[in-house]
Amino acid sequence: MLSKFILFIVVLLFYNASSHLTGNNFLTYYEIHDQNRTPSYDNTVAFSKQLAAASNMLHYEVFGKSHQGRDIPLLIFNKNGQFTPGEAKENNSMVILIQAAIHPGEPVGKDAGLMLLRDLVIHEKHLEYLENTTVLFIPILNPDGHERFGPYNRINQNGPEEMGWRTNARNLNLNRDYLKADSKEMRALLRLWHNWDPDFFIDTHSTNGGDYQYTMTYAMDVFGNANTSLVEWINDFYLPEIYASMEQDGFPLFPYVTYRSWHDPRSGLISGAWHPMYSNSYASELNRPGLLLETHMLKPYNERVESTYLMILHTFKLLQKDHDLKKLIKKADQYTASPQFREQEFDLRFEVTSDSVMVDFLGVEYKIKESSLSGGNWFIYNPEEPRTYQIPWFNQTKPVYSVKLPDAYIIPVEYNDVIERLDYHNIRMKKLEKDTLMKVSSWRFEEVQLASRSNEGRQTASFKTVPITEERVYHKGSVLISMDQPGARIIAHALEPMAPGSFAYWGFFNAVFERVEYFESYVMEEMAREMIANDPSLMQGLQSALTQNPEMASRPYAILSWFYEQTPYYDQRHNIYPIGRIFNEAPIKPSGN
Repeated sequence: MLSKFILFIVVLLFYNASSHLTGNNFLTYYEIHDQNRTPSYDNTVAFSKQLAAASNMLHYEVFGKSHQGRDIPLLIFNKNGQFTPGEAKENNSMVILIQAAIHPGEPVGKDAGLMLLRDLVIHEKHLEYLENTTVLFIPILNPDGHERFGPYNRINQNGPEEMGWRTNARNLNLNRDYLKADSKEMRALLRLWHNWDPDFFIDTHSTNGGDYQYTMTYAMDVFGNANTSLVEWINDFYLPEIYASMEQDGFPLFPYVTYRSWHDPRSGLISGAWHPMYSNSYASELNRPGLLLETHMLKPYNERVESTYLMILHTFKLLQKDHDLKKLIKKADQYTASPQFREQEFDLRFEVTSDSVMVDFLGVEYKIKESSLSGGNWFIYNPEEPRTYQIPWFNQTKPVYSVKLPDAYIIPVEYNDVIERLDYHNIRMKKLEKDTLMKVSSWRFEEVQLASRSNEGRQTASFKTVPITEERVYHKGSVLISMDQPGARIIAHALEPMAPGSFAYWGFFNAVFERVEYFESYVMEEMAREMIANDPSLMQGLQSALTQNPEMASRPYAILSWFYEQTPYYDQRHNIYPIGRIFNEAPIKPSGN
């Protein structure tokens, strides 16, 4: 208590000296500055410490470092002063994780969260909604991007006067990094996440895109890619209640959508399945409801902050009155870890169908002109003329790629970067203690195309896969990953190469696409003739290849390459996925020493 009192006095003196504290009201920087400015990183941290020093219900700590060495702050709220994951588990506490400023140009969640915590711990408002609940609030997940501060960081946005930058110091978009975990900030978040194991997750943003009347839109995984019982809970309990509450507060809701034709709502609305490179879908693949809040960038900043505050508050209310969510999560985890989960094919890719429903969409009047400057369509919105459109909403999906999941995966020791990433996701692994021969199923890559430009600092890959089965030696230090664990969905998204954000997509295995041994044409000319003499049917195979790839006919080296690929000299590991898939019947035995 003494140390907390001393901290309170120090921070109080700092705020008095900085004129950021008005009386004893604990006004936030946002409130002091006419609800159109957001605090710097230093001011945010100081105010967070001030709140924590003033109340035994709030604790401040640091859970990681940014690439430029800044602390990543965390505020933990609990009415009973229980601020550790162990205490939360022991008391079966509902744990709610809220993050702000993953995109620091969209700081609504930071200002809303600081006000809400202030109202809880200073004014003791809303405490009845947080019985046996622990709230984890990250005011700034991306400190380095936050401090790239200025008035010109969001050309499409109406306030605040200054804001941070979208990406981190290495120009990575953290809301594409949940699965691959390239950034220090994301690795710190994943450690925090899996230490606490939250029951509900909220990520706060502001949109880009067209204009409409809604201040608040949202996204949750209800389109086929999440646990069925949790989807039913979202659709039957959470969404009806939150819609009614926000409507009563003057903030009608609509799902976060795109238009079938960019900027043109009359073309129809589209919603579909996400995948776990994104925050809300990462939560879903861990069997937790993930709520993405997207306030409309053109609405006044104070309205965006207020609607975010209310969405979080109403979520507290709903989770307090619900008694089923933690039970549903437990059952979902048990099912995901069970053999029954692997008996059915797992859907990895979805597409939106042509089926739609007609909905009322609160838009604004607009017209489309042909631009005399750019030659393209110029959309001119008039927010002074609200209009309700009856338009189709395309919100039905179908799986377009599914796979039978194995009982385990095996990752070669030489792919330590892949092993490391899965460790951040709290995936249970077992190291081989000796070289081991295994029968595995795997994939051969075909029609490989590497991206012509980088994406998130990586060269992504597209390809098709063909299943193969073979015996391989996996060396000491390779890891076995059993699928009998709650993270099985995350494992599949990371290691099944055709998953939309898999490690293979992100270029972790690009080296296997490279040919490193070649032939001289004069050697292959002679060898090809010998091969044809011994097996005349090779000419039929060549003709088939020429039919499929007519451009080969004008490329002599390509023709000789086709023959080379038929020889045992050709690299047998070229385009072969190094990760093995193990089914229970696969034999495992020591190899060599």
